[in-house]
Amino acid sequence: MPMNEPHLESASVDGHSPAQTDKPRTIQTLPIEFTGTGSEYFRIWIVNLLLILVTLTLYTPWARARKLRYFHGNTLVDGHPLAFHGDPRKMFRGYLLVGVMVLVYSVAGQFSPTAGLVAFLILALVWPALLKSSLQFRLANTSWRGLRFHFTGSVRGAYEALLPLFVPSAIVLGLASMMDPEQQTAPDWWEWAMLSVFPLMLLFGPWLWWRFKKYQHEHYAYAGLETHFKASVSAFFGVFLKTVGVTFASMSVGGVLIGVVVAIAVAVAAALGLGGSGWVGLMQNKGLVVILLLLAVPLMALGVIAIYGVWIPYFTARMQNLVWSKTGNREFRFQSNLSFRSALKLTIKNWLLIGLTLGLYWPFAAVAMARLKLHAMTVLTRVDPQTLIGRARTHEGEAAGDAAGDLFGVDIGL
Repeated sequence: MPMNEPHLESASVDGHSPAQTDKPRTIQTLPIEFTGTGSEYFRIWIVNLLLILVTLTLYTPWARARKLRYFHGNTLVDGHPLAFHGDPRKMFRGYLLVGVMVLVYSVAGQFSPTAGLVAFLILALVWPALLKSSLQFRLANTSWRGLRFHFTGSVRGAYEALLPLFVPSAIVLGLASMMDPEQQTAPDWWEWAMLSVFPLMLLFGPWLWWRFKKYQHEHYAYAGLETHFKASVSAFFGVFLKTVGVTFASMSVGGVLIGVVVAIAVAVAAALGLGGSGWVGLMQNKGLVVILLLLAVPLMALGVIAIYGVWIPYFTARMQNLVWSKTGNREFRFQSNLSFRSALKLTIKNWLLIGLTLGLYWPFAAVAMARLKLHAMTVLTRVDPQTLIGRARTHEGEAAGDAAGDLFGVDIGL
């Protein structure tokens, strides 16, 4: 099947251009499939849930490792599954570390806003290093066809990418620490200052998110090849602005539908003589109240779907397509064509079934969403995978050593 040849950037971990050893060839398409089933994952999920409850959440790292092994093992790239080799004991160290940090931050905030700000600043200073370590751990413990991935990002790069993410929250906490706890009302300047933070967050949010995704996707490596990330800041702003537009549109439609349902209920009650004259008389009637209560659940479901059920799948689909289709190098790159319509239909279906089953449909929903996202992706490569892997065997020990030699060697649950 003919296709337009994509632009694949040259990149390698060791500085040696792959183009010098392999001439450009016809681009091959490697499909990505997910073979897991809801019934299989349900058994893993329910056991994990019970053990987490019994151990007061201490089993969480082992539960996460079991989940990752299942999802990795059922993710096939060109017919070959991924594998996860992470040690739950190292994941447990990360779990305890993050738990202690969150606990200290929560306790500090109870004493005073200033103590909460100090704890937040300490958390912000440590978090980029932890995130870099977590990415390194996760990639070094993921393999395909016997060869492990690795993450090449630096600690300095993590701080440059992630510290700006904490600035809006630091401003809010800083303003809160300036409040006099004995005052009953906030001064006018404080309210205006707080209100000015939110437009700034909306203005700089796409840029901050772009910096974070750029740090992630520019440092994935496999078989001696490192990815580049070619998505522009303007493309991120485009996705965010379109998502805001879709959100307002869906909320407007949802509000109109809810208003129509309420109006119909009032009209029916009036036609049946259930209330007195006017709106106040109708609302004082028990019959109308019963009708409205019966409509409360579908009204709430309609409102939740209108507010969250549209923008979340829209943002998910558009951001996945943007981020992954702009990740790659001269030898290979990813391509994503996730449909918003498919994501919307599956999201609404999952939410409804999760609600009707009181949460028991959750593992089935997770499997269905993973299948939808992964089946929308492919890998485009100039080099036969077997040739690529054979050429890169010298990097296998280097990738495996990333996790063992890392300063933290932890996974913080990305």
